[in-house]
Amino acid sequence: MAAEPVMRPWILSETNYAHVKENPYEVAVLPMGATEPHNLHLPYGTDTYEADAIGSRVCEAAYQRGAKVVMLPPIPYGTETNQSEFPLSMNVNPSTLGQIIADLVDSLANHGVHKLLILNSHGGNDFKPLLRELHGSTPVQIFLADWFRGTSADVKAELFENPDDHAGEMETSLALAYFPQFVSRDPETDALHADEGATNATRFAAVNSGWVSITRPWHLLTTNSGSGNPHQASAEKGEKLMQVLVERLSQFLVELSEAKLDDQFPF
Repeated sequence: MAAEPVMRPWILSETNYAHVKENPYEVAVLPMGATEPHNLHLPYGTDTYEADAIGSRVCEAAYQRGAKVVMLPPIPYGTETNQSEFPLSMNVNPSTLGQIIADLVDSLANHGVHKLLILNSHGGNDFKPLLRELHGSTPVQIFLADWFRGTSADVKAELFENPDDHAGEMETSLALAYFPQFVSRDPETDALHADEGATNATRFAAVNSGWVSITRPWHLLTTNSGSGNPHQASAEKGEKLMQVLVERLSQFLVELSEAKLDDQFPF
């Protein structure tokens, strides 16, 4: 007979008031996802599933080491203006998303939780301007981890054969490791039901070289919304990436939980 599920006190949605009122938290983690297509093989909720999988494991590892940390429920919507031509790509504009986060920051401040890590799982979200806007206007000290950028940038070349941008080898590996039931595969060959994730160049050399940037219309950039070849993905690669993310971010949360908030913070 299967064991009854046990409340995880580092997951707010599972935690009850009896525990919270006797065990105050120092740090909150807010996972940010999205609802958008990911090539032909990954679910629309990929970014949110990733945010939940990473955030829950990072918080667990930190909590087990004494950090007073709690993961807030993931936000399943992000900025999708450049994917508007794909059906049911659900957009929340940056200003709206910023207001949602600002309201949640106000809630944390009201409840005495003055340290927040935004765990971003969607490339269309750009939260650095929001951190600058909120700085000095709230007692909550806000940190940002774009796990697919800075947190893992130095190890991606070691773990993956193909550099990617969206629904490629890295995201597919995480999906195979942590939500494989939602990965579409050919029932006979077990091959991914996905194209190669090729992208189109613009007509401007400066844009193609990265000297000038644009917001890319995804229906012109890609064939089926995928950017990056997913076909060498594996669950083992996803587990190795998760190990790196958990080690790096849980250590940070332990240190953040223990850190004193003074007029020199975070220095």
